[in-house]
Order: sequence, then C-alpha cells, then structure tokens
Amino acid sequence: MLDKARYVVVEGPIGAGKTSFAQRLAAHMEADLMLEQPELNPFLERFYDNMDRWALPTQLSFLYQRHDLLKRFAEHPAERRVVSDFLIDKDPLFAGLTLGEDEEHLYQRVFTTLSPAAPKPDLVIYLQAQPEILMERVKKRRMSAERNITEAYLADVSERYARFFHQYDNAPLFIVNAAVLNPVDHDDDFELLIERLKGMRSYREFFGYAQ
Repeated sequence: MLDKARYVVVEGPIGAGKTSFAQRLAAHMEADLMLEQPELNPFLERFYDNMDRWALPTQLSFLYQRHDLLKRFAEHPAERRVVSDFLIDKDPLFAGLTLGEDEEHLYQRVFTTLSPAAPKPDLVIYLQAQPEILMERVKKRRMSAERNITEAYLADVSERYARFFHQYDNAPLFIVNAAVLNPVDHDDDFELLIERLKGMRSYREFFGYAQ
C-alpha cells in the first residue's frame, strides 16, 4: 500500500507524535511535507488559557490554514509524493468538543463551504495512545501554548478521535498503537512499521492495537 500511495496523511491526538512521524516518513519516502503550523495560529495560546472565549477563532484559523494548504496541494506536481500531518475531514471533531451550539452551527456552515474541495488521501495512518501517555509527551515538549492542557481535555480529544476513526471509511486506514510502538525515536519500530505499511492489503488494518 505505502509504495503506491501518492498522498499519505498521518493523524492522531495531541502528543501522539503525528508531525514527527510524518517528517520521518516523508524523508523515507523522499516525499514533500504538508504540515500544519500551529505556531501561526494567533489564537492558540489564548485558547488553552480560556477555551470558552477563544474556541471559535482558534478553530476557524486552523480550518482556513488547512484549506489554504490543500489549495496549494492541488497545484503540486503529480510526480511528487506528499506526506501530511492533518486530515481536514476530522476538523469538526474539535468543533464538537469546544464550541457552543450557535458557534458550532456557524463553524459547520464554513466547513461545509470549504471542505468539498479537499483531496482524498491514498492512505491514512492513525497514531493512537492513552491520555496519560499523551499528557507525558505534551509536558516533555514544553511548548508555551500547551502549558495549560489538562489530561481530562486530552481524554476527551482521544475519545473523539477513536469514535471518528471507528467510522472513517473515506480512505485506507492503518491504526497504530503509538503507546507500544515509537516509530519516531526507535529505528526498529520505524522499520517494522514501514514493513507492515508496505504489506498492507486490507482497507483497514491494526498494528500493535489494544482495545
């Protein structure tokens, strides 16, 4: 599956390692990177300080950033492969978690307007880990914008990711237990994961996955 995929998306909750793994995977595939830039979201730090106040502008800022990246992807040379660290289909996941009813209705109108142009990935890799592990990794990277993230919030995010990908069938899906495997820091885990991705035959597969 991996050898034939032109557009690969790595996804997962905060702290799962999706961006770091996307970077390593792109280097292995000799592919171009299409990454989110949370540091360019002017509302993100304020959001973690006061979620009720800043959820909507934070969400819309990310949505437009992702939309702009995907617009540029449409002009990308067909012979070049791409690895990304976001799936725009899952964007409403955070809206449902953080927005009030009226704000979510407004967000959904904007999302519906923008999302039909999104390209379909050839492969989605979903990194999954327990909230306590995500919390530990968030603390280790010491990003100022994330200093007020709580384990309870990560638990809610993880649960919504699990529900979303339980129903996801828009592209081939490979689910990885990123609590057991560390393909970012451990070469053996990375090579093993690459081998499994190349040998993927089913539309949905699990690797090191624990219920």
